[in-house]
Amino acid sequence: MQVFYSMNEEYNAQGALLPPFHPERLQVHEEIHARFYQALHPPVRLSWLALLSPNATLAQEREQVAALCRHFGESPELPEENFVCRNLGAIRLRWERHGEFSSWTFFIDEERAGVGHLFADPPIQRLPTEWLRQLPGEVIAAIHLEMLAREEAEPSLEELGQWFDNSSLVGSEIAGGDARAWGDFRIHEDGFSRFLIKDIDLTQRQAGRAVQRLLDIETYRLLALLAWPLARQVMGQLHGLEEELKRVSDELATLPAHADQPEQQQQLLASLSHLAAGVERLVNHSSTRFHASRAYAALVERRFEQMRIVRIHGLQTFAGFINRRLDPAMRTCASVAERLESLAGRISRTSDLLRTRVDVALERQNRDLLRSMNRRARLQLRLQETVEGLSVVVISYYLTSLLAYLLKGFEQQVGLPVAADVAIAASVPAVVVGVWLAIRTLRNRVMRKEG
Repeated sequence: MQVFYSMNEEYNAQGALLPPFHPERLQVHEEIHARFYQALHPPVRLSWLALLSPNATLAQEREQVAALCRHFGESPELPEENFVCRNLGAIRLRWERHGEFSSWTFFIDEERAGVGHLFADPPIQRLPTEWLRQLPGEVIAAIHLEMLAREEAEPSLEELGQWFDNSSLVGSEIAGGDARAWGDFRIHEDGFSRFLIKDIDLTQRQAGRAVQRLLDIETYRLLALLAWPLARQVMGQLHGLEEELKRVSDELATLPAHADQPEQQQQLLASLSHLAAGVERLVNHSSTRFHASRAYAALVERRFEQMRIVRIHGLQTFAGFINRRLDPAMRTCASVAERLESLAGRISRTSDLLRTRVDVALERQNRDLLRSMNRRARLQLRLQETVEGLSVVVISYYLTSLLAYLLKGFEQQVGLPVAADVAIAASVPAVVVGVWLAIRTLRNRVMRKEG
């Protein structure tokens, strides 16, 4: 990496022989070399741990790597990458941080006392017990693997029975026949699974790839199957949700098309909302695990292709043994995911249908309400017209009374050419007409403003 940056500076100093480098060029270029396969020289013994842990434990994991380096007297300085491969003298360490788990591999390359001592001294026993207990996460895979050198004799089926369960022993030629591998996919008394590989004609890099692919297959198989218990749990809840949706749909179908039953419709809407919430909860709880399991299952298939497996006479192959149960489990998970999606769609369609019926009923109620309001408005108008006539009479009476007081006062003080009573009687028609015209004008102005 330092060479790259110095090279970039040199180009810039010489007049930019190349255009400026993209800031991410080094990262994407070196990705192909990241997390390389470990070169192995058989005989090899290793212990592998895969621990499920959140990304928040990354700093703690790096501290654990540094602590192990200090224990064996090595420098605790680590690169920034989430991948460390260190030779600690008595043991070699390979630590990798993956998406949701971390893998810890411990290697020993020294000669063993003989084939009869396979799995007798696993590398993990050379680690501090307290250090192992402080590793963050939960173990999802724990494997002891032994690789026999070319010059070592290949064990017979009877000898393999010392370390494996013959009832589930599987084996295959791998790397196109350049090696043989055996395992039983059992968890033994020490809590570890076991694999044995016999080198026939592998290079050191090929040996490292063969070992890593076998470890990946077992780890990804277990990670893929994490969705299986969840799928069984979801299936039990799905049945109840589907029955409840069937009940709601049947009740909705029995409702008269034009009947106004708001209480029953509200109850159905509440039931559908409860169903939708239940399905959404299941989707949120399971979708991430189902997606991850599909990805892990695809990685298992990819590793099988890369291993170039050849059948050993009399033994079931690794692919045949694993796929016998992995495929049905993955199909079950896919079926549950499809049922969840289908149920969510059915609930949505039923809710839309019920909301449409509720909207139609509301529109019908609004129409009837408007009609009632129109009738009331007409009645109110007629009543207003009636009251308006009475108002003209009352206002005219009061105005005439006021005019009478005025005319009689003038008659007594200054005299009038006409008798006051005659003048009052003559003014009544004029007052009534004036009041009627004033009220009518005022009403027309109000109507124009409202209009």
